Amino acid sequence: MAKKAEATVEDRLRALYDLQLIDSRVDEIRNVRGELPLEVQDLEDEVEGLNTRLEKLMANLGIIDDQIKSKKNLIEEAKVLIKKYSDQQKNVRNNREYNSITKEVEFQELEIQLAEKHIKEFKVQIDQKKEVIDETKGRLKDRKSHLKHKRSELDAILAETQKEEEALLKKSEDFQKKLDERLVNAYNRIRNNVKNGLAVVPIERGAAGGSFFTIPPQIQVEIASRKKVITDEHSGRILVDAELAKEEKEKMDKMFAKL
Repeated sequence: MAKKAEATVEDRLRALYDLQLIDSRVDEIRNVRGELPLEVQDLEDEVEGLNTRLEKLMANLGIIDDQIKSKKNLIEEAKVLIKKYSDQQKNVRNNREYNSITKEVEFQELEIQLAEKHIKEFKVQIDQKKEVIDETKGRLKDRKSHLKHKRSELDAILAETQKEEEALLKKSEDFQKKLDERLVNAYNRIRNNVKNGLAVVPIERGAAGGSFFTIPPQIQVEIASRKKVITDEHSGRILVDAELAKEEKEKMDKMFAKL
């Protein structure tokens, strides 16, 4: 079986620049989405938090209602005991029994007063809780509406770009396979270290694309010869000549149009 011909330096430079064009296109698509995915996630978390808060507030309201019912039952029980003791007072045989029953009646009356005081306090708590609940419901409604709007925006952008992005990411993987691992690692390292993600740039007006530092004529000649991979000493980016860049851009634009 014939041995596969090793890629030339020019082949690698073309593949590198093609990879850069593909990854830059993916960057453009993601920039269109901007901060929307993060905004949607933040809103989803906020809505979830408000729902949880509302559930706790409603549960607390239920607990207070149960406490009021308990105090009302205590009052009814105390009233029954007061009536019972009052009836017993009519048949007492001496002052000691009378005083003992009187103390029981007074105790039950104090129990009623204390229970009524607690009921008033509970009702104040209910009013306060209801105010917080209404405020929380209002904020929840607002956040849900905002989330719906942001989700709609994101879904519209995803519908337009997701298919293209997935195809481009697959192309990026394919082009990386055309290059040796060392070169791919260098490319990715440079991309991660520059703000605009441009690891491979053409020579423009005697300088690396996006740079103001002039490249010496001898180095420009070497770049144009496409005999070795040369990096810019100032930015660390990999350099290609303008003609190669033009040819590859025209080729890749046609590919992008078909995606």
